[in-house]
Amino acid sequence: MDTLFSANAAKHAPLAERIRPRTLDEFVGQDHLLGENGLLKNIIASDKLNSMILWGPPGSGKTTIARIIANMTKAHFVEFSAVTSGVADIRKVVKEATDRQDLEGKQTILFIDEIHRFNKAQQDAFLPHIEAGTIVLIGATTENPGFEVNAPILSRSRLFRLEQLTDENVAKIIKRAIKDKEQGLGKLNITIDDDALAHIAKSANGDARVALTALEIAANSTGKEARITIGIAGSAINKKQLQYDRAGDAHYDIISAFIKSMRGSDPDAAVYYLARMLESGEDPKFIARRMVIFASEDVGNADPHALMLATATADALNFVGLPEAKLNLSQCATYLASAPKSNAAKAAINEAIRDVQNERVEPIPNHLRNAPTTLAKKLGHGKGYKYPHDYPGNYVEETYLPEGLKDKVYYRPTENGYEKTIKEGLNKLRKKKV
Repeated sequence: MDTLFSANAAKHAPLAERIRPRTLDEFVGQDHLLGENGLLKNIIASDKLNSMILWGPPGSGKTTIARIIANMTKAHFVEFSAVTSGVADIRKVVKEATDRQDLEGKQTILFIDEIHRFNKAQQDAFLPHIEAGTIVLIGATTENPGFEVNAPILSRSRLFRLEQLTDENVAKIIKRAIKDKEQGLGKLNITIDDDALAHIAKSANGDARVALTALEIAANSTGKEARITIGIAGSAINKKQLQYDRAGDAHYDIISAFIKSMRGSDPDAAVYYLARMLESGEDPKFIARRMVIFASEDVGNADPHALMLATATADALNFVGLPEAKLNLSQCATYLASAPKSNAAKAAINEAIRDVQNERVEPIPNHLRNAPTTLAKKLGHGKGYKYPHDYPGNYVEETYLPEGLKDKVYYRPTENGYEKTIKEGLNKLRKKKV
């Protein structure tokens, strides 16, 4: 079995590596896959594996599941990381797998950690060998396979979605590591206070690796008392681990939740997702740009001040900078969420663009044309134009759309906020044209 790990991890290896489960009975979490009658559990137990993609957040057990399969399968198991491997490694693995099947009649299970790091061409290199049954592919990824894994590979693999571990799962893993005398901290006779245990479990945010690393740091800091207190735990893991990648799912999921919360008029949810983005290191200018767009897309003329506040927030961000500008961002997010909503301006421009793209583009009516030259005037450009300010109420009945669209209505104000006033005014003017 060619792997990048040893079944008997060296004593100097990190705790997270030493304590890694070797059997399904030791595994904690993912009950929907590995619990009683779990599909993945039954597949592993039968040793009748097909190619699969394990998709889940960091520290949820993807690599551990692959290594449990390595311990249980009769097939040859090969593991490498897409971060450190290249085309030459791929060719070598495929050749060895082909030779092994031809000479020994033995199948090869190939585990690729962070498979999303391979480009499309590299992933394609595996496809014919998956189809031929030369290799069974197990890919692990934190990114959405629908975007990061080639469609042909995805169609030939079963996708298993791993969920973030619960605080209870993480606490159980910590307790086992403290008690384990062979690979864990059991020989140190360490104890951990309940509040310290809860703090590490919660701050790890579902990542078992983060929790075990913090536990190891805390254990090395206990001194003679061999007791992990809340103070020691706080020093070992003093900032919650937030899964975030500006180019990945977390980025788009959180900004989506932020926008939908504002659209749904929930300022509490909006400011929560704003806080998550800021704490995760999101570019604040990206957030400000999205709020400027939102001000017109979802609030519009129901509250014309929304766009003014959003653009002012973007200016304030550039002028003040973080961390103080978080106050400006919060003010804007809560205002937009609380404001009356209308997408009438968005609907109007979208409908007008559709007509421009799909309908006959008619000439501009003569009375609306510019007449900067004598020739233009001779051609009648601008002739007959009625200047609204010369009439009572600064309004005069006139046709502004091309002939074929003269009765077309694009902007339909709602009854929300200031747009209700706009609607009433427009309705009066439009009735005069009838």
